[in-house]
Amino acid sequence: GFCTNLLLSQIPEHILAQTNNKTEIVCELKKEHAGVYWYRWSQERQNFEFLIFSNPLGKAMYGTNISKDKFSVHGASSQTSYSLHISHLHASDNGTYYCSISQSSQLLLGSGTRLVDVLPLPPKTTQAPLSKKPVRCLTKSKAAGKKG
Repeated sequence: GFCTNLLLSQIPEHILAQTNNKTEIVCELKKEHAGVYWYRWSQERQNFEFLIFSNPLGKAMYGTNISKDKFSVHGASSQTSYSLHISHLHASDNGTYYCSISQSSQLLLGSGTRLVDVLPLPPKTTQAPLSKKPVRCLTKSKAAGKKG
């Protein structure tokens, strides 16, 4: 079975990225482990995909059809922090990424990092982004004028 717990925390919770860029997800471990697994849940394909396993010695094992150019794991010397680097981002990389350790036949999952809508490269003309939230008027506050 899978369990999410507080022994593995992931930073950040959300990533908004652009096509062809790269990004990084950090996993902090508060438990002894023999290595870290990384998985991706794809809402679109409704599947849980194994990406890469990295042991404390820095050896990596890749899942089926997972590109070594795209994914790499870097561990801190303390071995309590691992980061997953994803490069050449594409819309197909959207999903929720989980770091995970195996413990007594259970997979403990991290808090999850959602890679949201890899955006296309920005067009040459710059447009003001449309705000989705209605703007609330704040009375007696000068802070409202600083945003934007």
